[in-house]
Amino acid sequence: MTKLIFLGAPGAGKGTQAQILSQNLGIPHISTGEILRDAIAAETPLGIKAKGFVDNGDLVPDELILDLIKERLGQEDAQKGWILDGFPRNVPQADFLNNLLQDLNQVCNGVVNLDVPDSVLLERLLSRGRADDNEATIRNRLQVYRQQTAPLIDYYQQNQLLINVNGHRELSQISEELETIVKS
Repeated sequence: MTKLIFLGAPGAGKGTQAQILSQNLGIPHISTGEILRDAIAAETPLGIKAKGFVDNGDLVPDELILDLIKERLGQEDAQKGWILDGFPRNVPQADFLNNLLQDLNQVCNGVVNLDVPDSVLLERLLSRGRADDNEATIRNRLQVYRQQTAPLIDYYQQNQLLINVNGHRELSQISEELETIVKS
């Protein structure tokens, strides 16, 4: 069973790599970003609340994310494995996830950190052309990431789960390294 968490700044390639690996392994790729974008597009109550935060480049508050994650990890297809992308974003969420996994009798096998320089992240995000991706918003998102999410790297390193991967390479090189990591 493969149960992985993908960390990395916005634009690091978490979603792309998680999707490739999940297809190869036949396990769900659980992206909080995608869950949120779907909720915003569908104008659900959660989506309407989240939209204000997303439009400002701020992180959506924990309480809006936690119930989505709990529900998703409890679903049938997640019992044989999963890749979490975009969650946890901070140490309190990581503690929540640890407790949730214990309740679900599951365990995380590893935490992949895709490391990419900020200049490359800025270039990648501007080229995506999303409505919420302008330079000021992106710079704010990167700053918020560094302040709130980067401490997770230390957290998972102390728990001996962290696997650093250079995310500033060809897509196929990163995918091959991730396949090797999963097999070992």
